[in-house]
Amino acid sequence: MSKIISNKDNLQVIYEDNHIIVVNKRAGDIVQGDKTGDKPLSDVVKEYIAKKYKKPGNVYLGVVHRLDRPTTGIVLFSKTSKALPRLNKLFAEKKANKTYWALVKNQPPKNRDTLINWLKKNPKNNKSTAYKKEIENSKKAILHYEIIKQLDNYLLLEVNLETGRHHQIRSQLSSIGSPIKGDLKYGFDRSNKDGSISLHARKLEFIHPVKKEPISIIAPLPKDPVWDACL
Repeated sequence: MSKIISNKDNLQVIYEDNHIIVVNKRAGDIVQGDKTGDKPLSDVVKEYIAKKYKKPGNVYLGVVHRLDRPTTGIVLFSKTSKALPRLNKLFAEKKANKTYWALVKNQPPKNRDTLINWLKKNPKNNKSTAYKKEIENSKKAILHYEIIKQLDNYLLLEVNLETGRHHQIRSQLSSIGSPIKGDLKYGFDRSNKDGSISLHARKLEFIHPVKKEPISIIAPLPKDPVWDACL
């Protein structure tokens, strides 16, 4: 299990070498800058690198993938221009295995299943709707889920993605009547106090882009009584 090796300025670094850096994202952080103007996680990581290694001038950092703002967990960045295209290729070819944990209140129809939908994004409300058949401008979405723990009031699902679509896990779980805890946008009845949704990018497995060694990273769960009960 990965441990937090640095927690300065609320930045949780859980893996780092010469070519890559992996951060355990907090709820509310944005990975890249957007119209809100809020400081993105990428800038915080650049500042961390500049300070730690006493680097003058601009720090190189490549954004490999993103997480929704209210979601927590693993975000991988590239520290070198050599590693970035290789990581991009890994993700594009679906050779990086991403595992998520999600808390839901409503029992899914099956204890484990593969969900296949066609998602259509509505940019006006930044929401994706899951359809059972292909419609115009929709994209095929596939995920696998399994109930791995029964809590007092919630179920813990482990989710593995085959595709990476906009709000895919949120939309697809909502479509089977099991919206994620705190996710008002997709049908949960109340928000989490911190504005998060209980979706955590728990594990990432891939071959290192330079060392060619297998890497397996697990992100510690958020500090929360319900998440604590999952361990």
